[in-house]
Amino acid sequence: MYRYFIQPQLNKMNNSLIGYELLIRKHTDNGWRIPKLFSEIPAPVIADTLTETTAKLVLKIGSVSVNLNRTQMMNAQINAALINAALINAQDQLRPLRLNIELTEEPGDEKITNADLKPMFEHFIQRGMEICLDDVGTGDNQHAEIEALLPYVSEIKFALQNFKEGFQDPSIQAKVVYWRDVAREEKLRFILEGIEDEADDQLADDLEIDLRQGYYYGKPHLLKINASDPD
Repeated sequence: MYRYFIQPQLNKMNNSLIGYELLIRKHTDNGWRIPKLFSEIPAPVIADTLTETTAKLVLKIGSVSVNLNRTQMMNAQINAALINAALINAQDQLRPLRLNIELTEEPGDEKITNADLKPMFEHFIQRGMEICLDDVGTGDNQHAEIEALLPYVSEIKFALQNFKEGFQDPSIQAKVVYWRDVAREEKLRFILEGIEDEADDQLADDLEIDLRQGYYYGKPHLLKINASDPD
């Protein structure tokens, strides 16, 4: 069984909840666990779980972010579920839910190029969805490698948890400021992920970063689809 856990994303400057990131988990004999490889999750499972989850959230929040790796983003069945969810949400005139697709990187995705992704990005954007580039500044997600995708995206995300040094390290602060400024120059939203404590929160204040996510504001928690779903 797979379900999405949800983690809040906040605008700290006006103390508002702007959305949730959906984080898929698998139920095992030892409880809910992160899948070893997200590419191993069957596409129909992702599609069905996503459709049911967004239906639960449509009246509760303004946006949800869904993680997809490059292989999943190119999958026709997953795409159909996203488009269906976007269509249903668009029909809710009182409080439409914005779908934000977070592009993640995973081993095995190397064969899918930026040129392959561009038509898919356009496909999503035409249907009212937005694109986020996750984990900027990590691994292959350096500026030169992702620059060609920036005209298609609305948001970039920097994940502090990807670095062992921690946010208090000046070298990490310099990376955060660099990507914050890239976002400002490109007129994109910038989310800082991995805020763990009050010191991190204060430092994000000092660096004038308004959009944030992390355990300090709320840990991921299960969104039940059925009453019988295990805790």
